[in-house]
Amino acid sequence: MSVIHVESDEQFATEMQAAAGKTVVVDFFATWCGPCVRIAPVFSQLSAKYSDSTFLKVDVDKCKASAEAQGISAMPTFRFYRGTQQLEELRGADPVELTKKVEAHCSGGGSTGGGAGQVGSYVELNSHIDFKNSECLNESDTHTFKNALVKEQEGHLESDCDEQLLMTLTFQQPVRIHSLLIQGPDNGQAPKTVKLFINTTSMDFDGAESGKSVQEFELTAESTAEGVQIPLKYVKFQSVNSLTIFVRDNQGDEEVTVVERIGIMGQLRGNLI
Repeated sequence: MSVIHVESDEQFATEMQAAAGKTVVVDFFATWCGPCVRIAPVFSQLSAKYSDSTFLKVDVDKCKASAEAQGISAMPTFRFYRGTQQLEELRGADPVELTKKVEAHCSGGGSTGGGAGQVGSYVELNSHIDFKNSECLNESDTHTFKNALVKEQEGHLESDCDEQLLMTLTFQQPVRIHSLLIQGPDNGQAPKTVKLFINTTSMDFDGAESGKSVQEFELTAESTAEGVQIPLKYVKFQSVNSLTIFVRDNQGDEEVTVVERIGIMGQLRGNLI
């Protein structure tokens, strides 16, 4: 599991509730904080290693109420929780101490038995994609969309004629989608502006550009390089038969867009996972 970026006080409460029974590691940070930026890759690497635990990055300027309620007065501050109980705190960007404390609290602890790929009660839905009825417009002949969606597949997804990509992913059964992971290189070719549509029968680039999406967001170079979870408007994604992902441009206005990994987190409609 990768780091979940928390964008609001409401989302912080939701993610903490969803992670009940698991170890939660929270990085309270600020974008203007140099030490926060320097230790971010370490935090991301630890989240990938200890995938049974939940790792949250909380921007104290966007989540002021949560930071105040937790008594955060220095950045970065790392908090370790089990449920609502605080286990420990580490102040400062010390990668050695952070690694030691994560190892102490996350090794064999806080697992719900679901293994890698879980976010609280959600799992990765990529294995439930019907690839025969899915497609990607403007993909390279040698770097196809399946490379970014199947963990066992080597390589990446790459656009062909220009920077835009249009993926329509059909699921084997209806799903609820909680969040997306979109990861790309740090050379300017990673996706930037993304629009999401659901349950569309067919769509071309003109329709994607002018159509009203269910959700639109802009990625940063940092978020795509780290592969952070992008929270969706969960109420809008409760009964999804197909998900269309339109990548309008990339981080560096390059001719080619590259997507290394796409992860779709959520639930099967027929199950409470």
